Amino acid sequence: MDNALPRLLLCAGASGGGKTTVTCALLKAFQNRGLSPAAFKCGPDYIDPMFHSEVIGVPSRNLDLFFLGEDTACALLLENGQGHGISLLEGVMGYYDGIGMSSDAGAYHLARATQTPAVLVLDARGRALTAAAEVQGMLAFRPDSGIRGVILNRVSPMLYPRLKAAIEEACGLPVYGYLPSRPDCALESRHLGLVTAAEVEDLQRKIDLLARQAEESVDLEGLLALARSAPALDPPALPLPTPVAGRPRIAVARDRAFCFYYADSLRLLERLGAELVSFSPLADRALPEGTAGLYLGGGYPELYAKQLSENKPMREAVRSALAGGMPAIAECGGFLYLHEALADQEGTLWPMAGLIPASARNTGRLSRFGYVTLTARTDGLLGSAGAQMPAHEFHYWDSTAPGADFHAQKPQSSRGWDCAYHTSTLYAGFPHFHLWARPEAAKRFVEACAQ
Repeated sequence: MDNALPRLLLCAGASGGGKTTVTCALLKAFQNRGLSPAAFKCGPDYIDPMFHSEVIGVPSRNLDLFFLGEDTACALLLENGQGHGISLLEGVMGYYDGIGMSSDAGAYHLARATQTPAVLVLDARGRALTAAAEVQGMLAFRPDSGIRGVILNRVSPMLYPRLKAAIEEACGLPVYGYLPSRPDCALESRHLGLVTAAEVEDLQRKIDLLARQAEESVDLEGLLALARSAPALDPPALPLPTPVAGRPRIAVARDRAFCFYYADSLRLLERLGAELVSFSPLADRALPEGTAGLYLGGGYPELYAKQLSENKPMREAVRSALAGGMPAIAECGGFLYLHEALADQEGTLWPMAGLIPASARNTGRLSRFGYVTLTARTDGLLGSAGAQMPAHEFHYWDSTAPGADFHAQKPQSSRGWDCAYHTSTLYAGFPHFHLWARPEAAKRFVEACAQ
């Protein structure tokens, strides 16, 4: 295997600086040049990878060091980047931001762990020479910053040459170009971040415009040369358990209400012997024929509560299947769907699948947000009592009965709480998993489906 992997990590000083916009513009521009780019996202976010995937037509992968650790993240980067002309990794939050007040599991950590050159996306609105000071500060904060270049965002063509000269003279760092402010290409946002790619009006037109702009005002050849300077990767082999026999069929809820999945998690289930088939709790009237297990991922069921409720045959099919012992993983939005009732954005309660004896409403704020380590209090689908799994919570809706079969402990913090339901056939709770964090838990799920 050729372990050479041309790659760049796009970072910024803070959230909202334009990382996703610039990443999508470059992905499309490199695709237009025939380079077949691969896309990755630092951290647990589901939405940015959906934009990447919409741009390049293949799944974008999450590289989350809290979930995966350095060896598995490097192995998945190499595996998914092989055969692509360039891999672009989008950072998360500010470059040095990680867990708590550390850089752990942040973009800087990922750049170091994967030996990936970082390019700073600098929002230059309302700045002149201060832009150079910001770049210098980012470089000097850590002697091994890994920042090898700059792209200026939201800067006027008239100001760009002078800003470029000032930054290069003061910082000794190449500026690879700019994107001007393009209100016609804005990506809308909502309470969980950007709206999903499927909901952005004229997304492909916007991406095409951004790519054409990048082709005009960004040094793509210079960025490609920098990407090709990245050293080869040589991580340990992925820890894949022995696959399960019988090829059990797992139905995965996939529509506008349920769309938060890690591509590598789904691929792991397939590698462990499962056959995955998609279905829509919004539109389908029954589960796929031959279903032996359910995966109800996160998403926006609260925005589609009325439609989900009105599809009574599907609600009853899910309830009947799970009450009858069909194995299932239900994360966050999928967990909400299993409740007796779910409130929509206006506060109206709508009947759901009815497996969880509780209702869920909008709290108006993030509830129990961030990374956690889960410890199972009971034996169950994903592991025995005492088994641990890294997870992540991010939700505004909360349950009147969120469960107590796991204890969730925040890293680098004394804060913790009980959560989730865990039986021999069910995991249901707000925390999301990346299954490569614990492949043996994924195998237990597939085994239960096979049985």
